Amino acid sequence: MASDSVNLAPLDGRDVLVGVTGGIAAYKAAYLVSALVQAGARATVVMTEAAERFVGAVTFRALSGRPVYDDLWTWPEDDRSTHIALADLADVAVVAPATANLLAKMAHGLADDLLSTLLVALDAPVLIAPAMNERMWRSAAVQANVATLRDRGVHFVGPEEGRLACGAEGPGRMAEPAAILAAVARLLAPKA
Repeated sequence: MASDSVNLAPLDGRDVLVGVTGGIAAYKAAYLVSALVQAGARATVVMTEAAERFVGAVTFRALSGRPVYDDLWTWPEDDRSTHIALADLADVAVVAPATANLLAKMAHGLADDLLSTLLVALDAPVLIAPAMNERMWRSAAVQANVATLRDRGVHFVGPEEGRLACGAEGPGRMAEPAAILAAVARLLAPKA
């Protein structure tokens, strides 16, 4: 899936949190999770309720070999709240696809579901792969949220230009899983 020139070694043995939000591009997240696991990473998926309307949790569980999390109120066996336990686990987090809604939540510190609450508690690097209609992507509100997140050190990959699910053409397509995989590997690579 990834280019031969991409060094995937930094993924081996690392814990990658994969947030999946509700958009048609959620199916690409399944390819990303598979690629992460093949590169030696431990991929833990956190889904929003809307994401589950596009791809089922059982798909991610089968691909990752790990539980899939979607509920803020279910606590793991160690009796710590799920969002803190998962935040402590992650070496890096990637949200793919990231909707306009998720970008707004992150930019404004809103924490009303497991994924947004976890992202507020996270100390690890965060990589966002936006996916939305081109008018939504170009909107002043979304661009202000992106600028805020970039200022806070959040990393972005994409969106790409092309045909969107709604039939429009323009920026808004989620980056391909190989590009996201390479970006995650770069974030985890030792700094020279």
